[in-house]
Amino acid sequence: MKIASFNINGIKARAGQLAEWLAEARPDVVALQEIKTVDEGFPAGPFEDLGYRVETHGQKSYNGVALLSRLPLDAISRGLPGDDADEQARWIEADVEGEKGVVRLAGLYLPNGNPAPGPKFDYKLAWMERMRARAAELRALEMPVVMAGDYNVIPTDDDAARPEAWTEDALARPESRAAFRRILNDGWRDGLRERDGSAGLYSFWDYQAGAWPRNNGIRIDHLLLSPQAADRLTGAGIDRDQRGRDKPSDHVPVWVELDL
Repeated sequence: MKIASFNINGIKARAGQLAEWLAEARPDVVALQEIKTVDEGFPAGPFEDLGYRVETHGQKSYNGVALLSRLPLDAISRGLPGDDADEQARWIEADVEGEKGVVRLAGLYLPNGNPAPGPKFDYKLAWMERMRARAAELRALEMPVVMAGDYNVIPTDDDAARPEAWTEDALARPESRAAFRRILNDGWRDGLRERDGSAGLYSFWDYQAGAWPRNNGIRIDHLLLSPQAADRLTGAGIDRDQRGRDKPSDHVPVWVELDL
C-alpha cells in the first residue's frame, strides 16, 4: 500500500497538476493539505475519474484537508479532538482497507505558528499537545497507523539547507522541535528517516528568493508510523521533481509503502 502526503496549496489552482501526479505515481491513498475550499467546492470529478474516492474536511479560503483513496475507506472522522471551539479544518481520519489488512490513516495540517512568540505560536503548541493525545489513542489500537501531513516542523538542522535562517521561525524553534520529539518518543517512527538518514532531503521550497533553483529547501512534510506500521514499511521517498513542474505547489509529495 502506497500512502502519500501532499500539501497542494489550493486544490482549484492545482487540480490538473494533482491529477497528473496521481496518474504517474499511482498512490493508493493520499492525504492532502491546504485544499483551501469548502467541501462542496472541491473539484472531485477528475480524481474520481482516476478511480479515487474523495473525502474532504474543508474550510473557506484557508486550511482544509482531504483523503483520496483507490482502496475502501471506513470509519471516517473529521476534526482533531480536544477543543470544541477550534473551527480550523486540519485533521481527517479513516480506515484504509488493503489486501493484507487495515491501516488507520490520519491526514493533518499542523498550524504554522508564526509570528513566534505570540498567540499563533501558542495555538500551534496547544494543537500539538492535542495531537499527541490523539496519537496515544491511535497507538493504543495496536494496529498499523499512519499520521501523514504538513507538520510545519523542521525536526533537525539536517532537515534544512540553511538551518541558521530558521532559528527564530516557529517551524524550528526549540519548543516546536521538542513537541515533535515528544510524539516520536511516545513510539512513533519517521517513515522517511527509517529508510534514508541523509541530509538534503526536502519537501518544501519557498516561492521567493530563488529557493527552488538554489535547492534552499526544508523538510516539514512527514509520515509518522505506529510500531505496527513501521514493521510493515518497505519503502519511502519524496517526489521532488514535482516542484519543477508548471505552476507547482511549494510542497512536493512524500510517501511510504507498507506491506498491507
